[in-house]
Parts: sequence; C-alpha cells; structure tokens
Amino acid sequence: MQKLHSYVMGNWYYGKNKPRVTSSALTNEGLYELDSSGIDNAAMLEYGRKKGSKALASMTFLERGNMLKEVAKYILAHKEELYALSAQTGATRVDSWVDIEGGAATFFNNSGLANRELPNETIWAEDDLIPLSKSGSFAARHILTSKPGVAIHINAYNFPCWGMLEKLAPTWLGGMAAIIKPGSESAFLTQAMVKMIVESGLVPEGAIQVVCGSVGNLLDCVDYQDVVTFTGSAKTGHMLRATDNLIKKSIPFTMEVDSINCAVLGDDVTIDSPEFKLFVKEVCREMTIKAGQKCTAIRRAMVPSHLLSEARDAIKIRLERIVVGDPSIKDVTMGPLISQSQLDDVKEKVALLSHDCEIVTGGDMLNFTPQGSENGAYFPPTLLVCNEPQASTTIHDVEAFGPVCTLMPYQDRDSLTELIALGKGSLVGSLVTASGSFASEMVSRIGHLHGRLHILNAESSKESTGHGSPLPMLIHGGPGRAGGGEEMGGLRGIKHYMQRTAIQGSPTMIASVGKEWVRGAQTTTDLVHPFKKYFENIAVGESLKTARRTITETDIVNFACLSGDHFYAHMDDIAAKESMFGQRVAHGYFIISAAAGLFVEAAPGPVLANYGMESLRFVEAVAIGDTIQVVLTCQKKTKKRQKLEEDTPQGVVAWDVEVTNQHGNPVALYTILTLVAREKGDF
Repeated sequence: MQKLHSYVMGNWYYGKNKPRVTSSALTNEGLYELDSSGIDNAAMLEYGRKKGSKALASMTFLERGNMLKEVAKYILAHKEELYALSAQTGATRVDSWVDIEGGAATFFNNSGLANRELPNETIWAEDDLIPLSKSGSFAARHILTSKPGVAIHINAYNFPCWGMLEKLAPTWLGGMAAIIKPGSESAFLTQAMVKMIVESGLVPEGAIQVVCGSVGNLLDCVDYQDVVTFTGSAKTGHMLRATDNLIKKSIPFTMEVDSINCAVLGDDVTIDSPEFKLFVKEVCREMTIKAGQKCTAIRRAMVPSHLLSEARDAIKIRLERIVVGDPSIKDVTMGPLISQSQLDDVKEKVALLSHDCEIVTGGDMLNFTPQGSENGAYFPPTLLVCNEPQASTTIHDVEAFGPVCTLMPYQDRDSLTELIALGKGSLVGSLVTASGSFASEMVSRIGHLHGRLHILNAESSKESTGHGSPLPMLIHGGPGRAGGGEEMGGLRGIKHYMQRTAIQGSPTMIASVGKEWVRGAQTTTDLVHPFKKYFENIAVGESLKTARRTITETDIVNFACLSGDHFYAHMDDIAAKESMFGQRVAHGYFIISAAAGLFVEAAPGPVLANYGMESLRFVEAVAIGDTIQVVLTCQKKTKKRQKLEEDTPQGVVAWDVEVTNQHGNPVALYTILTLVAREKGDF
C-alpha cells in the first residue's frame, strides 16, 4: 500500500500516527494510507497567507485568468494519468470525463470571464459612480479587493477533480490561496492533480496546499480574513458551521450539501409526447452517472397520476439494460459505489425507503450479479414507487446516495407544489414539459425552493447539458436542505473571495482609487489626438473636446433617406409639433454618427477597430438648428493577451462619450470600445 502525502508549506508530508486506509471500489483491496497528523495548522495557514495570497493579490485579474488557462491546458495534456487513477474510484470513462475535463472547463470558463469582464488591475470597481451631493463633488463607488486570508475548501469524495477546481477557479481569480481537504475515499486522485499543478510551475508558491487525512483543529485556527467552503453531508456541514471560532470571527462559510432533488413530468405530456421519453431517459441517466453519487442526482421523480404505471414500466425497462461492474470490462455502463461503507449506507437507506414504497427493480442483492470482483462495492440501479407520497415523510427526508430514485404520482398542480416543497430546498429541479404556461406557473410556484431549474423539452434536448450538470457560469447551490450557499455563478463566485468596500470622496479621488476615470473627475489633455497614440501611451482620464456641428434640416432628410428611418418625429412637421417634442428632431442614431465624425481621426494609426458600444442613453432631443459638441475621455484600458508572436499586440480602450448641445446640456451619453495596437508585444 502506498502512503498518500499531504502538500503543506512547500513540502510533501506524511504523519506518524495510525493511518486511515482507503480501498479500491472495484475490489475492496487497500490502496493508500492517509495520515496528516502533526501538521501545524496555524503555520500552514500563515504560509498560505504570506506566500500564496500575497503573490496572487499582486497579480492583475488578467494575469490570474491567464494562469488559470495555462493550468487547465497543462491538466488536459496529462489527463490520461488522472483517468487511470479515476478508474480505482469505480468511475466509468464518461464519469471521469465529467470530473477531470469538466473540472478543467471551469478554469477555461473563468479565464474567459477575466479576459472579457475584469480589469487589468488588482482592484475591481464594481458599479457606476453614485452621486452623494448636489454639485457632484462628493460621490461613492463600491470596489472589491482581495482578502489577505486563505480559502479552506472541504470537499466531498464524489468529484475529486471537478469539486476542487470549481472552487479553486474563483478563489484564485479573487486573489486568495487555497487549502484543499479532499474526501478521503478519493483523495489520491485530488492529490495527483495538486501534484500536477505544483509541478507545472504555473502557480505561485503557497497558492495551493492539500491535506490528505484529518484537518484536526484547522477551523479553530482560521482568522476573520479567511473563507471556508464545504461540500458533503448536511450532518457534517452543520457541525462544521457551528464551530465557535467561525461564529466568533464572522468567517464566511459556504455550504453545499446533498438534497432530495426532483424531476417533474408536466401535466401536458402524453405517453406519445417526445417529452415522455426525455423524462424517462433523464431520470435513468441521473440515477446511473457516477453510480448516482451526485449531489444533483434525481431522487424524486413526479408524474401525473394517470401516467404512473406507464412511467414506472418505461423506467424499469431502461434500467434493466444497465450493465453494472468493473468499467474496464466491455459493455459495463455503470461502476460501483466508492466504498463498502457507502454500499452499506445505501442498502440501509433503501430498506428505510421500502417501508413506504414498492421496489420495482433493483434493491435485491441476492439476485444481482455484477461484472467484476465479488468484493466490489456494486449496487444495482433501484427504482421505488410510492403511491401515497403526501403521506410519507421518508421519501422526502431520506437520501440513498447511490443509483436510487423514487417515482411518485401527483393529482394536480397544487398537490405537485406541495410534494416538491416537502424536499425542504434543493440544488436543482427539472421540469419536463412542452407547455410554456406549465413551466411559467411552476417556476413562479417553486423557484424559491431551488438554486437552479432545468426546463427540458424536445427543442432544448438537442443541446441540453442535463439536470445534474452544474455549469461555471451559473450558481451551484440552493436554499434550505441544500445548504443555503451559492458557488460558481460566473462573476458572482469570484466576489465571495473578495472584500466589498464603499469608497466615498470626490470623483477625482474615486477615479484614482478605482483605476478608472468617472464622470466629474479631473481630466488631462494633449496636443496629440488620442487616436494617434498606441495603447501604452493613452492615459486614463485623457480627454478630447471636439469642434462643434450645427444640425440642419438637410442632415435629417439625408439620414432618413440613407437609413430608411422616416419616423414622424423626424420627417412630419405637423405630427412632430403634436408630439412630446413639439417640433421635428434629429434621429438619435444620426447624433451618434455625427459625434463619431467629430472625434474620429481619419488617418491610419494605432486604432484598429471600433470594438463596440455600451450603455447608450439619449438624454435630450436635438432639434434643427441645435449645435452639438463631444467630449471624449479615456475611461479604462484592458490589455489583451497576445496568443501568437505574429499577432498584432493590442488592447481595448473604453472611451466615455458625452455629447452636449449649445447650452452645455448632455444629449447623449455612452461608452465606445476601441481596439488599439500596442507598441510592444509579449514575445
């Protein structure tokens, strides 16, 4: 048996006490010994803060995002090593793909978020300027800064790779180091991935540590700048959340625990509808992927009462085609549970459920012959039916964390709503329906009970990622029994690892702090037109005031002919006088075009393209005879990564555009983005 070392304070460590043994899910033979005794938890935390978090916080968001991308590429280049280890957990190739490559995908997704949405700075200005005074000299803005603490991630055994990476991506983007505590049964796979990341040399020293075994008094050592996340059983989660030190120091604790998730067949569906087959397929798939060991698996399947027998028979037939055994054996489609102890737990839970239910298929270990070692933790896909679900509490409270699901009927939408609510909060629910009105009504009824709702029909089934697939751009969590937390969720997930602070002061001071120019802040000018400058030479706050242009009737008529926009307010003198404007006015889009004509530099130069326009507002109408002028100000700059040496190095400059009339009043406000060449490349 191999000793599974922890990686702490830059070294691989193994304890000296009696180790815990983890065994193969396929044969029950011992694989690894885990012993983390003797680790100085206080020193480990301080190492993460002083080394890892300090280094990450000094990097810009784009640098952190690029780091994630490179790490993901490194993992995929070495993925077969991880697949080989994953097989010992009982995972099929498909199961391992979700865990390993799905985990890497969360890094790619967060890297893309950083490059598209986040500044090339260490401070994140979260919102627009908030005026606090009449003259505008006093204002506020919320900013986000990295916490100098460490994020402690206590993970479950079922997704040893994805479970770590989906938390690690927003943690690192937020600028925090992490300490990983994987589930002991599959810690060898997590440890192998950590070792891979460390050996890549792509992350700062101290950015990641892993404890294989017990964490001892770790939660008693954390401080108020640290963060704790937990994935696992509700019982363990509630115990950890009640740690005195966490409460005393108001330490953020995010909990994501297993819930009694449901899938609902809509009352509009008939046995001949494609949605009926989709429902059966989705239930069976969620029961058998990872042998049902998913926090998002379907545990309760609800169908209209008149379709109960048809649904039961269809699911039974499909489940009986599943071949259970060692995934290395040809034709095996579902592997074992993670361990013998988990097998015993599932048996016990099925026995409890069977008091209120009929076992339709599975459950009987005597007549079950898996393909593989007889000592493996194999359990057959098991479908139960509860004919009176309102009268049972067990089916809504007890979860068999394996390939087990309970089918139950509902009479109408009121009874369906009551059934779903008996689950006391879920990570995810599915509505399988072709009816928009059914989906709309049920979402309004049960949305508050779920972190995510998956609506499946014939159209979405072509590309749906499925009921049980959390995605990095969506929140993963749920209310009540599900733990009350939110993970991932795109930009929302990053903010969990940062401190939000309201900054008050003058616009100029707020611009200085937030590294972005805001309206009302001081500007600078230059004799050289900003569109003649390379990216590096443009200063944030640099401003250009243009010449003026008087709008004529000819302008309006020509633009109408060119665009085809003959709206009455522009072209019908009588109707325009009776309108809210009281006279003919210029097209808003003509004003934008005329403004561009005032500030654009026509000659070739570093500006490569107009990249887009944001937040356009027409503030005041422009009439015939009005005169417009433009103030163009560099709001912020974002350096784009140069992928290839032959590519033109470039960045995106966001320009605040204020178009005013002859009275100095704004008539249009917006932001334009220009793609600007950089003078120096990355190679």
